[in-house]
Parts: sequence; structure tokens; C-alpha cells
Amino acid sequence: MKYCAFVWLLGLSALFGIARADALSEASALFERYVALEHAFDPAVADLYADDALIVNTRLYPNGESVDLKVPATEYKMLIRQAMPVAKATNDTSEYSDVTYVEEGRGFRVHARRHSNLEQHTSPLTLLVEPDAQGRWVIREELSESLAVPPRPQAAQ
Repeated sequence: MKYCAFVWLLGLSALFGIARADALSEASALFERYVALEHAFDPAVADLYADDALIVNTRLYPNGESVDLKVPATEYKMLIRQAMPVAKATNDTSEYSDVTYVEEGRGFRVHARRHSNLEQHTSPLTLLVEPDAQGRWVIREELSESLAVPPRPQAAQ
């Protein structure tokens, strides 16, 4: 009897391990798609976000202050779609490094360093990715940082 219970637990843990490996593969594939769509300046990157995703950008100011800006997901998705042609025109690309995946809840938290080739600035990026109610993997949360550009002085008239 103890042997049967042991074999059952061993089988269950093997199945759980396979399921988690599949989930990690899905999370990794979603992040790779995110990067590929961004590099292609494809507005479809907006479709990777859940409609109720939490979007928080921490703006870093030259005086050392920071302000967290929360953007509703539907507005953020619209901004992404509008920004892609501008990003393409200015060749505003980013490179990602130090990508790690940490299991969290039903999904994974993706940590990366994002380097803006246009701004020559590197900042942390964190995405929480997990399956939605239909099983499609989506971005549930994006936490990012950006530099606040000081306003340019107005030319004398």
C-alpha cells in the first residue's frame, strides 16, 4: 500500500513538473513574440496584453524624484498601436538582456533589462504573464521605468 502511494505521488509530481515545464515554455514563447513584434514595429504587440492588465511606469526625473504612472490597459493598447509608426520612423528599438522567469501564481514573472537604442538608456522591465480564461497566454502586468526628459527651453520670439 505504501509503495502504491509512493508511485502515485511520484507520478503526480512528474506530471506537475511536465505541466510547469509546458507553462514555462508558453511564458517564454509569449516574451519572444513580444520582442519579435516590437522589433517588427507591429501594432499587434498590443494584443498580447489582457484588457485588464496593470500597467505602471515609474518616471525618473533628473532631480532624483520618481512618479508612478498607471495607465488603463485599454488606453495603453491604443497608445502602442499609435506609437508603432512613429517608432518605426525613428528606428526606436530596444534590446533585452538578463531575462529570467520566476513562477508566480498561474504564470511567470518575466524580469529583463531593456536597453533603448534611441535613448541609450537601460532600465528594468517586469511582465507578469499567465493564461487567460480561454487558456491564451497574455501579459497581465507590466512594470517599467523611463527617464523623464526635461522640457526644452522655448526659443525667444
